[in-house]
Amino acid sequence: MNERYPRLEVNLEHLKHNVAKIVEKCGGYGIQVAGVIKGATGHPEVAKKFDEGGAAFIASSRLEQIEDAIDAGIEKPMMLIRVPMLSEVPDVIRLADISLNSELEVIRALNEEARKQGKLHKVILMADLGDLREGWWDKDELVAVAEEIENRMINIQLVGVATNLGCYGSISPTVDKLDELVEIAEKIEARLGRELEYIGGGATSSLMRIWDGNIPKRINLLRVGEGILLARDLKEFYDYDMSELCQDVFRLKAEVIEVKDKPSHPVGTIAVDAFGHTPTYVDRGIRKRALLGVGKVDYGNPEDLIPMEKGIEVLGASSDHTIIDIQDAEKEWKLGDVMEFDICYATLVYLTNCKNVNIAFV
Repeated sequence: MNERYPRLEVNLEHLKHNVAKIVEKCGGYGIQVAGVIKGATGHPEVAKKFDEGGAAFIASSRLEQIEDAIDAGIEKPMMLIRVPMLSEVPDVIRLADISLNSELEVIRALNEEARKQGKLHKVILMADLGDLREGWWDKDELVAVAEEIENRMINIQLVGVATNLGCYGSISPTVDKLDELVEIAEKIEARLGRELEYIGGGATSSLMRIWDGNIPKRINLLRVGEGILLARDLKEFYDYDMSELCQDVFRLKAEVIEVKDKPSHPVGTIAVDAFGHTPTYVDRGIRKRALLGVGKVDYGNPEDLIPMEKGIEVLGASSDHTIIDIQDAEKEWKLGDVMEFDICYATLVYLTNCKNVNIAFV
């Protein structure tokens, strides 16, 4: 079954290189890296390379992925990076060494559960700096929560504060934003009378501050996923030089299941497609097309596929088929050929979650 398609090939040595390079560059600024494995659905082979490459923590938003990493023999501290649900508190204490939190009620529940399990659980409090996802907006309330943990909770240890930027609200991790986080941390430290172990300055987008050499000195933890797995976003969106990293860790390969000349515009009364949408079609006359045996169910958005061969164009997809214009292709595509694509983060999440995609390590 190793040659079954669609096939996602994973270059583990290139992945390990990326982990080690990010750890090295961040380490030059005194910053530890939490290696975020959720982009590859926490696959244990991927998690092992995060471990071997030197990540300080193995991090995921999903407890089942953390459990898979533990079962694979990884002994690094495990970090839960999605704020816990009340319903999963027992498993948070059982599996995670440290968690990011934004609700006092949940932290109280974690404290009680940690008492039951005889554990000390570490927490990082999230501050919302404007991206408007998780975190306290009222910073006085955040300080008050820190005080309650410090003075009233025996089985919870407050080890830091952190923020999330560039996910929901698209807010950039500027120096000013990260300075704001440091000010919040120092306000908490003044109230507690001690230093916090971690000030977490965000995720992959905060690597811009590493590349520019202007990350605030007290930021000492970053959560990095895409910047290691694909290393594409900073180049694509912000024109940063990512040439020190491998951009070929993941490659999608799909088999050609039909090659025919067909009209480029649908013929008949146009209504909606299989997903209830009405795309725009351009009439370019009769064109040579290839169908691939892979579709939206496998990878999500066809617009996110990046062909590796010149002269081919992704036209669209249904659940199980992808339509490719090969009229101007440099090679003569035929039935049974395999077409290769580079992918983005969203595509990777879909592919590694889909049981119909063969994951092969090379």
